[in-house]
Amino acid sequence: MGNLVSTIAQAFPPKPKWGVDDIPDLSGKVTIVTGGNAGIGKETIKALLAHNAKVYMASRSEDKAKAAIADLKAATGREAIFLKLDLADLKSVRVCAEEFLSKEKELHILFLNAGVMACPIDWVTVQKYDMQFGTNVIGHFLFTQLLLPALFAATQSSPSHEKARVVTTSSSAVYAINKISFNAIADGPQRRRMSPFSLYYPSKFGNAVVARELARRYGDKIVSTSLNPGNLRSNLGQHLHRIQHKLAYWISYDVPLGALTQLRAGTSPEGADFNGKFLIPWARIGEPNPAIKDPKLGEKLWAYLENAVKDYM
Repeated sequence: MGNLVSTIAQAFPPKPKWGVDDIPDLSGKVTIVTGGNAGIGKETIKALLAHNAKVYMASRSEDKAKAAIADLKAATGREAIFLKLDLADLKSVRVCAEEFLSKEKELHILFLNAGVMACPIDWVTVQKYDMQFGTNVIGHFLFTQLLLPALFAATQSSPSHEKARVVTTSSSAVYAINKISFNAIADGPQRRRMSPFSLYYPSKFGNAVVARELARRYGDKIVSTSLNPGNLRSNLGQHLHRIQHKLAYWISYDVPLGALTQLRAGTSPEGADFNGKFLIPWARIGEPNPAIKDPKLGEKLWAYLENAVKDYM
C-alpha cells in the first residue's frame, strides 16, 4: 500500500521550491550526461552549460547529438562535447570511457540519464541481454566502473574535499516491484514470456539498487543518488501503445521540470549530503521503495553485473 501511495503522490507533485537559478557557478567542473541529446538529458546539459560547466554529451547517435549541441550553443553560448556511447554494446561503453579518460583526468559529476522503455520484446543488446536492463543497468554499471578513477581523482584534488557525484535516473517504476528476476536479464525463454513493461520495471528498480550499493561501497569517495524525475512529455514513451501514450500524456509534465531533480542532486551544495538518497519530483528528498535498501539484493545484483561486464573491464 505504501508503494502505491508513493506512486500516486509523485504523479502529482507540488510546485518546485528549487530551480535552475539555484545552481551555483560550475566553472572548473567536468561533467558527463548520458543520453543528453534529448529530453531531460538535454535540459540538464542546458542548465550545466549556462552555469559554466564543461559538459560531455554521451549519446548513441552522432547526428542527433551534433544537432542538440548546436541548439544548446545557440541557447547558452557554450558548447557541449560529443562522446559516442551505445549502452547496448559493452564494447562501445569501454571505448567511450577510454576516449573520455584520454581527455580528462577528473570527472566531477556523472549523470546516468539515458534509458529506454517498453521497447519490443525481440530487442536485445549486442551481448544478448534484455534491451532495457542491458541499456539502463548493465551499460551504465560498466560505464561507472570504468570512470571511477576519474571520479575519485576529482574528489581527491578538491581543495574543499568536495566529493564527486553520480546521479542515476530511475523512475516511479521503482515502486512497482520488490525483486529482480535474474533469469530474465539475459535473453532466454523466461524473458521471452514477459511483457515489455514487466521488463522495464526491474531495469528502473535495478538502477536504484545499484545506486544505493554504489553509495554503500564508495560513500567515502563519492556521492551516489538515484531519483524519480517525474512523468514527463518526452520521447521515452515512443514505444507505448496509443492508449498508453494518451494516458501517460494526461498525467505528465513539461520536460524542463523533470531535469530539476537530477540537477539538484548533482549540483546543489546540500547535495553533498545526499549519499544513498532517493529524490522525487520536483527536486525533493523522498522515500524509496524499501526493497531497494536490502543489502543482500544489492550485493547479489552487484555480483551479477560484475560477472556480466568482466570481459570489458
